[in-house]
Amino acid sequence: MDPLSSTFAALADPTRRAILARLALGETSVMELAKPFDMSLPAISKHLKVLERAGLISRGREAQWRPCRIAPASFKQVDSWLGNFRRFWDESFNRLDGLLEEMKAEEAAKASPRSQRKVRVKKEKQRGRTRE
Repeated sequence: MDPLSSTFAALADPTRRAILARLALGETSVMELAKPFDMSLPAISKHLKVLERAGLISRGREAQWRPCRIAPASFKQVDSWLGNFRRFWDESFNRLDGLLEEMKAEEAAKASPRSQRKVRVKKEKQRGRTRE
């Protein structure tokens, strides 16, 4: 499996995304990562192995403490891949903004003669010169 596919496969699971969200706050131990989940430590370890194989986290060893931390390289690949779609959506929204501005201008141009007549009639009523 290519690296991008394994990254997306790892991100597909909500538990793994929650683990990554916690690790985004800073490195922590497996025990701390397991606390919010209603699952065994071996189950959490399996999720961590998937994240590690995908290159999303790294694990260290400091005496008895095994800290987990985010590994940014895989996120850069995902961000780069998604960048193409960001450009697509930005261009699409820019075109839509332009179209909406054109439509507003056309609507204002159509409404303008009527608006001017309403203003003229209102002024005539204020002066007491109405044609009714």
